[in-house]
Amino acid sequence: MAVKKATRDAYGEALLELGKENPAIVVLDADLSQSTKTVGFAKAFPERFVQMGIAEQDLIGTAAGLALGGKIPFASTFAVFATGRAYDQIRNSVAYAGLNVKVAATHAGVTVGEDGGSHQMLEDIALMRALPGMTVIVPADAVEAKAAVKAAAAHTGPVYLRMGRGAWPVIFPEDHAFELGKAAVIREGDAATIIACGIMVSKALEAAELLEAKAINVRVLDMATIKPLDQEAVLKAAKETGAVVTAEEHNIIGGLGSAVAEVLGEGHPVPFERVGVQDVFGRSGKPDELLDHYGLTSQAIADAVKRVMVRKV
Repeated sequence: MAVKKATRDAYGEALLELGKENPAIVVLDADLSQSTKTVGFAKAFPERFVQMGIAEQDLIGTAAGLALGGKIPFASTFAVFATGRAYDQIRNSVAYAGLNVKVAATHAGVTVGEDGGSHQMLEDIALMRALPGMTVIVPADAVEAKAAVKAAAAHTGPVYLRMGRGAWPVIFPEDHAFELGKAAVIREGDAATIIACGIMVSKALEAAELLEAKAINVRVLDMATIKPLDQEAVLKAAKETGAVVTAEEHNIIGGLGSAVAEVLGEGHPVPFERVGVQDVFGRSGKPDELLDHYGLTSQAIADAVKRVMVRKV
């Protein structure tokens, strides 16, 4: 059985390591440090941790000020608050100014679970990728999350990191080489391509196994960087496999599926489907039940692959 670990746990671990390596790293939180896992950094480096309270707009504004002072701030809260409540501050104080702020959000997607639709942020990728100059990262597992946090710290400019609440399968080895803006080919195949991000990468691999049992070999790409999107990898996959399916724990509008569709539409149109939340809000329930309810399953991905294959010329 695969080892499971939450990306938010890896985030907390990465912050501790960064804090030891770089005195410019500072962390801010909006009264959720136990949940976002910034609490470890707060205990180790209290002079570089700012507890903002339930004031997300102030969280981002203060992070912007710290960036102007030469610091590398990681501003953390739940995704629904980070990108929804504080959107104006991210847009005008961070992105418009091109500041070196890292917005690190946890508890994204329907797998937040029982907290329900008010807290299940399904529009955050769309909001963040629309901002000029914003880098958007959705790691597939805990290993990639830790590497992505470190890559975000090394990158100059605004970054949005999207992480989840629950523990999901660890896909990559500890020495996984994460590179901003580059997709990782984690399974080869020529019948079609599945491009996924976040927890849906593990679902994509499960779907590939279901299809392999029927002698259908598909390529699986982990598209952890939604922006800048690895257009070269998308077009190469489209040309070599002739059909593409995307999978994400996000609204199908504005997220990974939309980003891939834009590239395919302009560069190499092929049969294409998006697996994701079908433009509705979330609801309360257990994570696995919600994934089933919204069709975010390995079987749904496999079925989508079969449909696009039928449409291949």
